[in-house]
Amino acid sequence: MTDQPNPRRWWTLAALVLASLAVGFDATILNLALPTMAEDLNAGNAQLQWFVTVYTLVLAAGMIPAGMIGDRLGRKKTMLAALAIFGVSSLAAAYASTSELFIAARAVLGLGAALMMPTMLALIPTMFTPDERPKAIGTLAGASLLAFPIGPLLGGWLLNHFWWGSVFLINIPMVVLAVLAVGAWMPESEPRRGQRIDGAGLVLSSAAMTALTYGLIEIGERGWTDGAVLGPILGGIAALALFVLWERRFSDPLVELSLFANARFTVGTGLATVVNFTLFGVLFVLPQYFQAIVGVDAMGSSLRLLPLIGGMLIGMVAAGRVGTAIGPKLTAVLGFVLLAGSLFVGATTGVGSGTALMAGWTVAYGLGLGFTLPTAMNAALGALSPESAGVGAGVTQSVRTLGGSFGAAILGSILSSAYRDAVPPEARESVFAGLAAARSTQSTTLENTVRSAFVHGLDLVLITSGALAILGLLLAAAWLPGKPHHS
Repeated sequence: MTDQPNPRRWWTLAALVLASLAVGFDATILNLALPTMAEDLNAGNAQLQWFVTVYTLVLAAGMIPAGMIGDRLGRKKTMLAALAIFGVSSLAAAYASTSELFIAARAVLGLGAALMMPTMLALIPTMFTPDERPKAIGTLAGASLLAFPIGPLLGGWLLNHFWWGSVFLINIPMVVLAVLAVGAWMPESEPRRGQRIDGAGLVLSSAAMTALTYGLIEIGERGWTDGAVLGPILGGIAALALFVLWERRFSDPLVELSLFANARFTVGTGLATVVNFTLFGVLFVLPQYFQAIVGVDAMGSSLRLLPLIGGMLIGMVAAGRVGTAIGPKLTAVLGFVLLAGSLFVGATTGVGSGTALMAGWTVAYGLGLGFTLPTAMNAALGALSPESAGVGAGVTQSVRTLGGSFGAAILGSILSSAYRDAVPPEARESVFAGLAAARSTQSTTLENTVRSAFVHGLDLVLITSGALAILGLLLAAAWLPGKPHHS
């Protein structure tokens, strides 16, 4: 760090904020496009789950080694390469003509995002003075969190005016601006040559996550006892066990397992993961419900997510003050009570349920998200020493993202399994295929069966998520600190 900070550093940060928004958008913006893509790309339930899951899966797997790659090659070079990968794969996703090509493009998009996120955070100390760093990190983290609720709104507007590929083309101007700013104003870091790359750890962790996700998604199509489900799940568990054994022996491990010896860090990370798990499941099923059962378009679907978004923003703003007043434990417990209660109320949804029920439980769910997520993250990172904070942030972010990936996979499979068991063969591919079959045969009976089957699956997803929220509540009550922090 030089004595004279870069005068353009805040402009550079603005470009990084754009990149951070693009990464966040891509985690949630796609959900509203799923109904259209199911028709355009002839995609079934399992493929729709992969559309959502593959991005967060690669993002989670790639974030851990990404920081090390930036350290070894230079952070500016890594950032420029990441932006190029992200931009090219956004174009490939926008113009993909088959489900397989789209899934491949989304995987590469996840790789670009994974290289970007830790590199951005690691660049801040090279550009900002110690006094400026908290503000810079807060700005970047805030952009990442805000992208989650803004994504569906922006997606709804784009889908109402353009085709589904437009939700990826909006990344291009953001990437171009970020490349220009990074290239012109960002200083290069000194490459560190000493650390060995943990290739075996990278292969084992990636294999474990991919195999587990594949097995979990296939449950909805094949059931628990099928070899194509049991094989990948057992293989994934074995790879995960080998990964843990290897990491404990390797001198420069991919994941500092010693971090998990800190109970507060482990519980905080676990709570944030539970929250992400339910969020990705809810965001996977709700747009399909709005468009298939309620019968609104993409924009109408995004507007019906406004209560959830509003509740989340209010909760996030209030969480700091509430935490100061009553302490992290009670704040998190209050958040999980809201999450569990709202999800159980949501599970009473029927085919003819009105907008009031949906708006009521989603605003309470959003409030619960706003209270729990920042509180859990602060508990996890606040438990670490300053030296461990960087590595800990990467691990927490990665595990939390993985929770979202598994949430879409597992909860999507519960929905898929319940739906497929209740409809005839010609309607099994997805609720949209079922409704199309009912329209083509003018069968009111089939249409009613398809609608009832989907809503039954939705209710099971919300009951499962509510049960997980109760587990989060018990963990928070048992392990989080009770006393408020006073400055």
